[in-house]
Parts: sequence; C-alpha cells; structure tokens
Amino acid sequence: MKRYLFALAAFFIISFAVSGCQSKATSTGSTGKMITIGITQIVEHPALDSAREGFIKALKDNGYEEGKNVTYIKENAQGDMSTAETIAKKFVDKNVDLIFSIATPTTQAVKKATSTIPIVFTAVTDPVAAGLVKSLDNPGGNVTGTSDMEPINDQLKLIKDLVPDAKRIGIIYNAGEVNSTVQVKIAKDDAAKLGFSVKEATVSNSSEVSQAAQSLVGKVDAIWLPTDNTVASSVAAIIKVTNSAKIPVIAAEKGMVEGGSLATLGISYSDLGYQAGLMAIKILKGEKPANIKVETTKNLQLILNQKEADAIGFKIPDSIMKKAQEVIK
Repeated sequence: MKRYLFALAAFFIISFAVSGCQSKATSTGSTGKMITIGITQIVEHPALDSAREGFIKALKDNGYEEGKNVTYIKENAQGDMSTAETIAKKFVDKNVDLIFSIATPTTQAVKKATSTIPIVFTAVTDPVAAGLVKSLDNPGGNVTGTSDMEPINDQLKLIKDLVPDAKRIGIIYNAGEVNSTVQVKIAKDDAAKLGFSVKEATVSNSSEVSQAAQSLVGKVDAIWLPTDNTVASSVAAIIKVTNSAKIPVIAAEKGMVEGGSLATLGISYSDLGYQAGLMAIKILKGEKPANIKVETTKNLQLILNQKEADAIGFKIPDSIMKKAQEVIK
C-alpha cells in the first residue's frame, strides 16, 4: 500500500513538472526560455533605424514579442569602432542567444568577439570583402544576414536621365568603411562606361563632411552618395552646401532623400531588416547560420524629392515623375 501511494505521489509530481514546463514553453517560445537578442548599430540614421525596426517587426509577426518571450539589448556605437568592440564584448559576456548587427563595422566587431553566438547582419554591402562570410551561398561559421548592395549602375543612369548634360560626378564617402570602398570602385567603373568622370571627396568622420562637399563645388555637375554610414548621418551638412551651389544630389537610399537629396532608386531598409528577422527566426529554431545563404532584396523604389527640386530650381522630367513610387513634397 505504501509503495502504491509513493508511486501515485511521484506520478502527480512529475505530471505537475511537465505541465509547468509546457506552460513555460508556450509563454516564452519553443526554446522554453526567454530569448535575449543583442542589437548593435554603428550609428543613428534613418536607413539603419528602419532596418532595426523591420527586424523587430519580423520577430513580432512570428510570435516573438518583446517583454514576453524575447528581450532586446539595443546598443549604438555612435560611429566609434572602439565602442562597437566594447558592445560586442558586452554581448558575449551576457551570453546572448543571438546578435543582430546593423552595418559592416559593427558586424566585424561582433564576429571578432565570438565564433559561437549566432550573428545575423543587415546593411552590409559586401560581406565577403568585409571578411564576414566565406561566400554568399555558403557563409560558413556563425554569421549570415542580408546585404544592402545597391543597383549602382541604375542609380548612375538615373543621374543621366535627370541631368542629361552632366559629365562630372562627385562622390563623398568614408575611405575607412569597406562597404563604401566597394561601392565606389563599382561606381567608378560604371561611371566610365556611361561617359562620366568621377571626383572623389573622402572623409574620416562626420565633422569633415561639409568641407568635403564644399571641395566639389564648381568641379562637378551632380553628386552621388553611396550607403556610407558617416555620410548618411551627415546628409544635412551636404545638402546645405549643394543647395547653395544648386548641385543635384542623387543618393543610394530613401533616408538620404528624406534628408534632402533629390532622388534615389534604391532598396527599402525596413524590408531588408525584416528579411534578416526571418533569418534569425530560422536560427532560433535550430538552423545553423553557416547553412543559410546571404540574402539581398530586389524590390527597388524610385523616390523623388520635389521639395528639394524646388529649392535648387530643378525641373524633374515628367517621364521620371510618372515612374516614382513616392514623391516627397
């Protein structure tokens, strides 16, 4: 009888424990625990902010809700690599479940800090050249994500369509950013094929951006801005110079147009971040980053800034205006 009662008691104890575990798994996700994701961003500007929000939305849409079954530790390096490295070390020390890294420099920092914690990146132009993955199809290691490689040739063609008489193009960028040097090399090759000459103005930090823009006045017919983090965070300084000189600025992404550039034919960083979020979910469910291909987005948007056109006395051709997905007024 005693043996029977002991067995019965053991049964109820085990049943209660299993029930508790199942309840926890339901409330905190399939892993049975609160997931912690570290988010590191190199600097604040609209494109990267949109990518971050897109990532969080993808997880929320798929059942990972902040405060319920996922905790985000959000950090910003404010353009400083030593800070980016400190953030990376912090995430490793906290043993987060996954790191979401926004932009090339921060991704290089977290990859250097850990070879075991899964890393999903976004807003990285060339992850192979940056030393982040072995190849786009077979990343290897603990890193994968979404690339923001822009349709550079199409953007230069947009300059030709908008400014048919343009012969000289200026490019402002940070020569210390791998993503920027990759883009500029492509741009120079494509520009030559389109009959453009290129004048470069390099910077090492945001305080030099205005002076770089000023150095192009009188020497170029239009300016093209790549997806450079230093430049993207200082677009207002560029536009202040170019508006005075009546120089049209064509940018690589929407945030720069919202900041005062004339036009872009580019990708949506919100969509790019969302794609990265879906990749993160695969990893949280057990897939290995090494086996998940690096993704890009093909959804291009023609965005025009009529307010900027008016400011520099520029007439956007009707043929281009009709093709625009968005016109800022």
